[in-house]
Amino acid sequence: MTRFKELSPDQLASRIDPSTFDFKSTKDVESLENVIGQERAVKALEFGLNIKNKSYNIFVTGQSGTGKTTIVRDILNQRAQDEPIPNDWLMVNNFTDPYRPMSFPLPPGKGAKFSRKMDQLIENLKKEMPRAFETEDYQKKRSKLMEGFQEKKREKINDLEEKAGEHDIQIQTTNAGFQTVPIIDGKPIDQEMYNNLEEKERQKVDANVDFVQREMQSTLREINKLEKEFQDKVHDLNKEVTLFVVGHRIDSLKEEFTDHGEVEDYLEHVKEDIIENVQDFLQTSQGNDNQQVLSMFQQDQGEPDFTKYRVNVLVDHSKTKGAPVIVETNPTYNNIFGRMEKRAHLGAVYSDFTMIQPGSLIRANGGYLVIEVEGVLTNPFVWDNLKRSLRNGEVRSEDVQEQVGYVSVSSLKPEPIPLNVKVILIGRREIFDMLLAYDEQFEKTFKVRADFNYETDKVDESIQEFVKFIAKVCRQENLLHFAPDGVAALIEMSQRSVSDQEKLSLRFGKMVEIITESGYWAKQENKKLVDRDAVERAFSERRYRSSLAEEQIRESVLRDIRKIDTEGAVTGQINALSVYQVGDFSFGQPTRITAEAFMGKDGVINIERNAKLSGKIHNKGMEILSGWLGKQFAQDIPLNLNISLTFEQSYGGVDGDSASSTEAYVILSSLSGLPIKQNFAVTGSMNQKGEVQAIGGVNQKIEGYFDICKHRGLTGDQGVLIPVSNVKHLMLKPEVIQAVKDGQFHIYPIEYIREGIEILTGVAAGDPDDNGKYPADSIFGKVKSRLTDIVRQSYQLKDQFSTKGKSSSGNGDEE
Repeated sequence: MTRFKELSPDQLASRIDPSTFDFKSTKDVESLENVIGQERAVKALEFGLNIKNKSYNIFVTGQSGTGKTTIVRDILNQRAQDEPIPNDWLMVNNFTDPYRPMSFPLPPGKGAKFSRKMDQLIENLKKEMPRAFETEDYQKKRSKLMEGFQEKKREKINDLEEKAGEHDIQIQTTNAGFQTVPIIDGKPIDQEMYNNLEEKERQKVDANVDFVQREMQSTLREINKLEKEFQDKVHDLNKEVTLFVVGHRIDSLKEEFTDHGEVEDYLEHVKEDIIENVQDFLQTSQGNDNQQVLSMFQQDQGEPDFTKYRVNVLVDHSKTKGAPVIVETNPTYNNIFGRMEKRAHLGAVYSDFTMIQPGSLIRANGGYLVIEVEGVLTNPFVWDNLKRSLRNGEVRSEDVQEQVGYVSVSSLKPEPIPLNVKVILIGRREIFDMLLAYDEQFEKTFKVRADFNYETDKVDESIQEFVKFIAKVCRQENLLHFAPDGVAALIEMSQRSVSDQEKLSLRFGKMVEIITESGYWAKQENKKLVDRDAVERAFSERRYRSSLAEEQIRESVLRDIRKIDTEGAVTGQINALSVYQVGDFSFGQPTRITAEAFMGKDGVINIERNAKLSGKIHNKGMEILSGWLGKQFAQDIPLNLNISLTFEQSYGGVDGDSASSTEAYVILSSLSGLPIKQNFAVTGSMNQKGEVQAIGGVNQKIEGYFDICKHRGLTGDQGVLIPVSNVKHLMLKPEVIQAVKDGQFHIYPIEYIREGIEILTGVAAGDPDDNGKYPADSIFGKVKSRLTDIVRQSYQLKDQFSTKGKSSSGNGDEE
């Protein structure tokens, strides 16, 4: 049997020599200015940002903690500084259709200015308009018009009275209007006197009354016409006065915003509305003269409402530098698309254009909007409306109640605002894949993917950038700076977090936490710099805070509640290594696997699968194992056997193929009858060629078994078998490395199944001769012999039962 070489202490972790650093502390190091290890993602971002097309929005993917949001925000902020400031956006009343407010842009900073100017205009008109109608000139003109009207009215009435007198009819004025009274002998007659008249006299009176009444109707029509002419003249006078007051002010505003046609059109509508509703401004004065003027307008108008002249500044860029960069952390419908606020008055709820509040999509118009995609997908109506807005190039402010078919308390339908914004969604890769598969509009709207890596190569350049990153965090957070050995320890922690001696972690969120906590522990010991001891304590304290479940499982093993042997040898029993995940904390623990072989035709019986506790990947691993068994031992005989395989004391689900090599070993032990050394624990997947393949969580698995052995007492012959391809992933804690160095613990890299079984049993696996036969005393020879015996026994039993069946049938015939 080949003597297999175990790993040396130097192979168990990658160490950084602090003496290679040319600084005394990170205080001497400049802060990081660029992005570490994300060249691919940054190029994708720049590509998407440079294409000015509404379909080329960006979806950023990557693991949590890689700094995606921070990096994207920094890139956008830097880029936005050199880009033009977009226009302000205003919403104003639509005097033609108040239910459809209008919106228009103004150059940055002019929106708020225009709003203030409009407020000043209305306030000034409230004061100046009443004074204009109180002037002596206006009063004379109005009095002259009134006198002219009254004089013509009197002339008409006098003519009527004169004609009535000629026909012996008297005109009396009452509250109900004019009344005709017949006269005889110069005296008015009543109804009784009229009834006593002769028929001829009555007919004459009736004819006179009819004539006068016709004349009276004609006179009333002429008076009404005169009154209408009078009112029109008064209206023209009022319009002339109003136009004189408001005209030059409106013209002044037009001149100030002369390059903006929409403003000029709006101001013209304002002027027309003020002229038509001048009475609203006169109600603000209590002067008697204005009350007389007001009496000529319609009464019961209620309190005047000047809200319609206000300007709602949706977006104000007066203090913005460059293009806006908006990071929306709570992407509800209202926060993205805006809201229509409501007010209650006298039991009713109402809204108007001044209550429309902008969403982040409008505020980011002309710039960039960054959103977490999970919030977009979990908030109702946001995703579909976002795609629609980007596709149509416009954003609408609509009441969210209308989205669910409810009758909104507000029937406002504001005009849509043209949209020119680059949206950057940030989320997990799984969400990207799901949207790509199930939403046909997704790829048409988000054509660029920026995928952030979680690791980068450990080279001199990346190490130097990592040091600058530490210096940057220490300065930004006002933390203790790091000594060279503290930096070295932190870089090693970064390698451990990705389980790779040749890589550094790019999950800077976790690194910032370690930097912060290391500084805390250094301060607790009154250190001026963070050294290796402080970093290692921060790591161990973090682990301790999360390791309750790990300790409970370990305790159950040490109390012999969970059966795990670390000494002796047992046939058909082996220690597998598993990784448990509790929140963001993972740890390794050994698990016993047992196998029992017996006669049958089912092959490998996966008890976990039959109990529906096995995942798809584990089931696949079992099928691969069966394939290897067939290749290795069933080229000339059938596998007529059953092998019952299970994870003992496992009551939850089992998945993954990292135990497939372990299951191969225990099956070989069960078939060969050779015991497996229980001082070893094993991990590794396998392929159908018998090669042992890399698995995940190798460091946690090794340390989990080491902790069990340490608490029971290291015997010097305990250890683990791992795939040789996992050696580069080893970043073990110093305690394990020291135990290996002292010869108290052993780690064997395995490339093939035959190597592992030899270590576990101490017996050679065996090489086939020219006829394909294995040595009888080898493991494979014993397995083949057992399989051959099972096949032979099965055929003997088949022949035996077949012979008995024929004999029984013959006796029946004779009888």
